[in-house]
Formats: sequence, structure tokens, C-alpha cells
Amino acid sequence: MTDHQAGPEPADTRQWPVLTAHANLWLEANGRVVLSRWRAQLLETIESTGSIRAAAVQMKITYHLAWHRLDEMETALGVRLVERQRGGPKGGHARLTAAGRDFVERFNCFAAEIDAVMARLFEGSFGKQS
Repeated sequence: MTDHQAGPEPADTRQWPVLTAHANLWLEANGRVVLSRWRAQLLETIESTGSIRAAAVQMKITYHLAWHRLDEMETALGVRLVERQRGGPKGGHARLTAAGRDFVERFNCFAAEIDAVMARLFEGSFGKQS
């Protein structure tokens, strides 16, 4: 249904709860997920904590899952997104590469535009929600 077509009108829309629209968004390369809202959050959390392990703890996921998703993204893209230094006396660190920062920034801008279009279409179909 588009904003040009009106759907069936229920007897009393005031009985409906306030509705919100959501969309799952991801990018693929050769059929493999390379970025999603969750994966962008993982990269941003790695950047803010300086550690894959700390990012995993903050996101309440296993270190193995964080590492695996990062590896999937980098392998599918063929580019390093996170620069890592293994631990030592002072511990290791991780931070986004320039390519990683650029990729996350572009994805977040794209996602914001998708959200704006979706909000407009939702309002056209369901009306303004209080």
C-alpha cells in the first residue's frame, strides 16, 4: 500500500494503540551480510571501548560472536574495518580504521534516510500517531 492508496478504514481507529513502524535493514556483498544496524552498533562500540572484548561485554554478547561477525564483515568486504593490537603488559586495543569509520558513517546516513521515508509512508497509511 502506498501513500496514494487508502486501506480499509476500521470502524474506530481510536481503539488502536499507538503504532510505530520498524524495518530491519542490512547490506550484503555476494549474498553475505556485511553491515546491519546491529553490526554498525558493534563497530561503534568497539571504537568507543577500544576493545572487541569490552564491546562484546557492553553489548551482552560473547567475545566469540563479536569476533566472528567482525571477521565475516571484513572477509566479505575484503577490507580491514578494525585495527587490532593483541594484548601485552598494557593489554591490547582495537579501533576502527578510516575505512571502518567511513563505512559505518555511510550506513548510518543511509539508515536515517530509510527511517525518514518509512515514517512518511507510515503516516500516509496509518495517520499521525500521538
